[in-house]
Amino acid sequence: MMDLPCVQWQDHVAQKWIGLDPELKETLTSLREIDELFKCALTLITQDDLDMVKSISSGYSVQKDAQLAAKCRERGNSSFKTRDHAAAALHYSQGICFAHLGSEQLSLCYANRSAALYHLQHCQESLDDIDKALKNGYPSHLLHKLEDRRTQCLKHLSAGQKAKEDQPNPASKNNKASDRVKGASAGLLTFGICPQAALGFSSEKGRHLVAAETIAAGEVILHDRPYSCVLIPGIEEVKGNGGRQHAQRGVLFGVEHKRCHRCLTETLCPVPCEGCSYSRYCSTSCQRDAWEEHHCWECPLGADLNMMGVMSQLALRVTLKAGLKNVQMARDPIRDEHTESEPSGPKSESSDSSPRHSNQTNPCTSYYGDSYSSVFHLRHHLNRHSPDVRFQCAVTIATLFLKLSKAGPPPAAWDLSRHLPADSQSTDQEEDTAEWSSNLWLLGSAVLRHVLQLRCNAQAILMLQDTGAANAPVQSSREIRIATAIFPTLSLLNHSCCPNTSLVFNTGTSVSADFSESVTEYRSTARGVTVTIRASKVIAPGQEILHCYGPHSSRMATQQRQRLLQEQYYFLCQCEACTLQQQQQEEEEEEEEGLEGRQQWSGVGLLCGKCKGSLKKISEDGVKGFICSQSSCAHRVSLSEVSHRLQKIKVDLEKAVDLLERERPDEALRLLRRTQSQPGLILAETHPVQGELADATARAYATMGDWSNAASHLERSAVAIASQYGEDSIELGRQLFKLAQLHFNGGARGPALSVIPKVRQLLCLHEGPLCHELQELQAMEDCLQG
Repeated sequence: MMDLPCVQWQDHVAQKWIGLDPELKETLTSLREIDELFKCALTLITQDDLDMVKSISSGYSVQKDAQLAAKCRERGNSSFKTRDHAAAALHYSQGICFAHLGSEQLSLCYANRSAALYHLQHCQESLDDIDKALKNGYPSHLLHKLEDRRTQCLKHLSAGQKAKEDQPNPASKNNKASDRVKGASAGLLTFGICPQAALGFSSEKGRHLVAAETIAAGEVILHDRPYSCVLIPGIEEVKGNGGRQHAQRGVLFGVEHKRCHRCLTETLCPVPCEGCSYSRYCSTSCQRDAWEEHHCWECPLGADLNMMGVMSQLALRVTLKAGLKNVQMARDPIRDEHTESEPSGPKSESSDSSPRHSNQTNPCTSYYGDSYSSVFHLRHHLNRHSPDVRFQCAVTIATLFLKLSKAGPPPAAWDLSRHLPADSQSTDQEEDTAEWSSNLWLLGSAVLRHVLQLRCNAQAILMLQDTGAANAPVQSSREIRIATAIFPTLSLLNHSCCPNTSLVFNTGTSVSADFSESVTEYRSTARGVTVTIRASKVIAPGQEILHCYGPHSSRMATQQRQRLLQEQYYFLCQCEACTLQQQQQEEEEEEEEGLEGRQQWSGVGLLCGKCKGSLKKISEDGVKGFICSQSSCAHRVSLSEVSHRLQKIKVDLEKAVDLLERERPDEALRLLRRTQSQPGLILAETHPVQGELADATARAYATMGDWSNAASHLERSAVAIASQYGEDSIELGRQLFKLAQLHFNGGARGPALSVIPKVRQLLCLHEGPLCHELQELQAMEDCLQG
């Protein structure tokens, strides 16, 4: 399941649209109110549509299944035998989710997981699982195993407690700093906008943030938490000790197996939903809160929601959490409006960024914090979505609405009787049901509104994932998207392809706000998902605070960025990067027209295969290619030859990375050497692909324990990264952090101490002083200086 409904459902709705009467199509296209669109779509839902949902959702079953529980336990036993206790715990957890409440299979899974947790030194969690195994009827002839394990767990816990009591109080400066970090993390997290930023509003940009005074680089601009979020299943996050060798045997886990489905906290021992096999939580409190907030309706419809996609499920969660009262209050300011108001001036095409927010006078000139109103008044772009997209969304939500209306009594927040005066509440259950049904369309209309909003306002929650084997000497990482969310305050930021902010997500843990508590309105215990926005450069007073929606100038060409932004967000980006690159392109075109076929030059990061001089673009008589800049050489290469060579290098690079993840570094190294020694095209040190080749080569040497060669090649990779992303980028910071690790592992004291300050500067700038990499960096520095 990803953002959109599954392909089968999309095809079904597309055929339904094609088969509509032309007049009905025209009517649907002309509707200007979401309420009208929803009600019209509701009249078009037939039994065939409901049967199609039933047919498709059968492949997304979330029912309890004893046989699948047994298979998961067997896989866990296999992992346990190879001492991959983390993978074993996850397999047993999957079995726990599949097993029926009170069954022997459930008790066996709990007992086995307690063993895996014990070997992982999670003794308290192991004890909890022992109790759960006994509660669910663990076989009496096996009880001695649990009692022995309980004794061992209690012994370890007692020894650990005694060690803590015997440990002297920390007196060093570093230990005191560590205590301050722990204290901050355990306290309350402050949400809101820093006093140096202010809310702005214009017809072109909608609501947005601007600097009220100078904001220093690295300073926190805002903390936010999602109003709601949904995990994206199928994203591979956890691997066994053997990297891809285990992956080939199917030992792979998605984020849905290891993270709480409410707060996204990582856990090896999730608490299962008692009604379905899919949802699981980090604690009974998250399980209870999710049930009361949304899962009491989601649980019986889990398969339907899986096939309808993350966006539909997220829109439903937002609406269920808000409740009838909040939806009605949010609707009041727009009750007499036919649609969201459009800017009177030029659209975002003429602005520096995208207006993502509703443009109504009262709602959009105010800041609602993390309340439902902030979400409700985001721009939904009803009139900008194509007719077929609007129809796809409306039919999907109308179908979901019909399924929900038959799922049982409404959640407490949507129970109409709870919002009526006491003397007006009916004692007739049938009358209550009739009143509820007559107002249920408000829920459906709100869900449709949020689905349309999310196409432009959804935020991917990104986390760094370690790749390769868990026991590798140097870990590589990649950024993965684990969930989709809607952030009330973060949504105020407009887009730039060269943003002046950095964004960091946290799950499960948090840090204290870096700005004055007096200007923030919202406080919460530091639990669950949070996002922190920092200035990545100095932001002058009056300058807009900007965030990148995805297409970044360091990763993507201008035309491609503008096309993607136009397609998804309905604006032509004219940010600083796009404007500068457009001006350069126009100047080149003017020069080319004036020269009438003469050579047009620009650097491309490629070197001549004959003399190693730089290659430059050439365009003669409409034919594009490259020529050596050395006049004594003047070697020419066709565009197709360059493209073919680059593609071949990328294919070889992918093969080498695959070999590394399968723990075959010697083969990977031979392939990388052969790739770079082939005649023809040579990549400059600053070329991005050259950086990737150098990084893979460094990884191979590190795996083989050759720290010196690994560091040498990683330094070359850092040159390419600095050229692509900038000297102050987080990408360079992460690469230099790996370089510091290599120097440290190789005992190169001087080089390690020389690179650590630069790493510290970049990590503090983008991720703040409490990121865990800085703690590791400090430990390395203390060891080297000790």
